[in-house]
Amino acid sequence: MSGHSKWNNIKRKKEATDAVKGKIFTKIGREITVCVKEGGPDPNNNSKLRDLIAKAKANNVPNDNIERVIKKAAGDGDKNNYETMVYEGYGPSGVAVIVECLTDNKNRTAGEVRHYFDKFGGNLGTSGCVSFMFSNKGFVVLENTGLDEDTVMEDCFEFGGDDLSVNDETVEIECTPENLHALREGLLSKGYKIISAEAEKVPATYTTLENEDDIKKMNLLLEHLEDNDDVQNVYHNWDMPEE
Repeated sequence: MSGHSKWNNIKRKKEATDAVKGKIFTKIGREITVCVKEGGPDPNNNSKLRDLIAKAKANNVPNDNIERVIKKAAGDGDKNNYETMVYEGYGPSGVAVIVECLTDNKNRTAGEVRHYFDKFGGNLGTSGCVSFMFSNKGFVVLENTGLDEDTVMEDCFEFGGDDLSVNDETVEIECTPENLHALREGLLSKGYKIISAEAEKVPATYTTLENEDDIKKMNLLLEHLEDNDDVQNVYHNWDMPEE
C-alpha cells in the first residue's frame, strides 16, 4: 500500500490557504448553481449535485443555505451565468500553479489573477504550461475509528478504490475521478465515517523553496488567490514546510 500520503500533502497545502472559512459558502454555492442549471435540482437524478451537497455538508454549510441556493438556481432568481476558467502559471522560483475559477466576468477575473501572480514574484503562463505536471485523482478520506485495515481494503477495492494509506487518524483511499462517487456511496452504505471525498490535481514532483522572500511571496500568492470569490480551487507543487 502507499507509504506516502497524498492526502496529508494536499491537506497541509489546503489548510494554509483556507484560513477564511466563510469563503467556502460562496464557492460551493457557485458550484451548486452551475450544477443545478446544467443537470437539474433533483439530487436523485443529478449525481454531481448529490456529491456537491455532501461536500457542502462536510464543510458545515447549513442545510437551509444549501436548499436556498438550489431553489434559487432552479428558478429565475439567479441571473448570474458563471463560466469555468482555468489559469496556469508559475510562482516564485518556478512553482507550478493551477487556478480553477467560476466567474460571471472573465475580464475581471483574468485581471485579478494576473495581478496576484505579478505582485508576488510569479507570472501567468499559457494554457497547458504546467497542467502536464499534474494528474487527476479521486480521494476519499475516512475517519479511523479503530478500523481493521484488511476489512477496509476489501471494501474499498469492492467499490473501485485503487490504493489506500492508513494512519492513526484517517484512512486515505485513492481512486480514479470517475469512480469517486461510487466509492463514496459504497463506503457510506457500509457505515464508514467520511471526512471528505473530492477530486484533486496531484503533482508528479514537488518544488522546495529555500529563499525566505520566495516563501513569503508564495504564501501571499496562495492567500490572495484563495481569498478571491471567483477562485474555486488552487493546485500547486510547492513542498510546503511542516508547521
